[in-house]
Amino acid sequence: MATSKPTSPIKASTQSFIEIEEIKDDVVLMKDFSAATVIEVSAVNFWLLSSEEQSSMIYSYAGLLNSLSFPVQILIISKKMDISAYLDYLDDKINKMTVDLMKKRLNSYKEFIKNIIKNDTVLEKRFFFVVPFSPLELGISGTSPGSLNKGYVISRAKTSLYPKRDNLIRLLLKNGLKGTILLAQELSELFYNLYNPSATGRKLGPLESYTDVVMTQ
Repeated sequence: MATSKPTSPIKASTQSFIEIEEIKDDVVLMKDFSAATVIEVSAVNFWLLSSEEQSSMIYSYAGLLNSLSFPVQILIISKKMDISAYLDYLDDKINKMTVDLMKKRLNSYKEFIKNIIKNDTVLEKRFFFVVPFSPLELGISGTSPGSLNKGYVISRAKTSLYPKRDNLIRLLLKNGLKGTILLAQELSELFYNLYNPSATGRKLGPLESYTDVVMTQ
C-alpha cells in the first residue's frame, strides 16, 4: 500500500503581506494601483512656547486642516533615539583636545549624556503627512486596476498629487513648519523600518548599490 509523502505547510512570502507595488521618484504605488506621496514635517517643541504662542499654533493648525480640500493621513513614528554617532563625535573631540580642563569637561558632558539615555528613554518622534491618490480618479478605467499600466498610473498620480503636495507645503510654511518631500531612498528606509522594527531603526545603502532582488514572490 502506497503511502503519501508528507508535505510541508505552505509558507506565505513576506512580499505577499506588503501592499507596495513600486516606489518611483516620490510616489508610492500600491498593488491596487492607488498611490501616495509622503511629506515629513519638522517638529516644534510645543511646551517651550508661551501660552499665547501655543494657542496661536493650535488655531493655525486647525485652520490648516480645515482649509484642505483633499484627504490626508497623519503618521507619527516614535522610536528610541540612537546617540551612538553623537558619542563617537564627542570621543573624536576629546581625543583632539589639548587643554586638560576642556578635555575633562567634555568627558563629564559625555557621561552626563550617557546617564540620561541609561536612566530615561529618550524618544525621537517623526511626523508625516501622507497625500493619497485613488485609481477612481482615473475615471472608468480606474474601476478595473488590473488592466492599467503602472507607468501610466504613476504619471497620472503625479499630475494629481503634486499640486496637493505643493499646496500643503505652502500651508505648513505659513504655520512655521518645514515640509520635506520624501524621495525613493527615504521612502524605502521608512517602509523598511516599519516592516522591520528595531530599537533605533536602520539606514539603507544607496538603492542603486543593490544589485539583486531583496524579496521575491
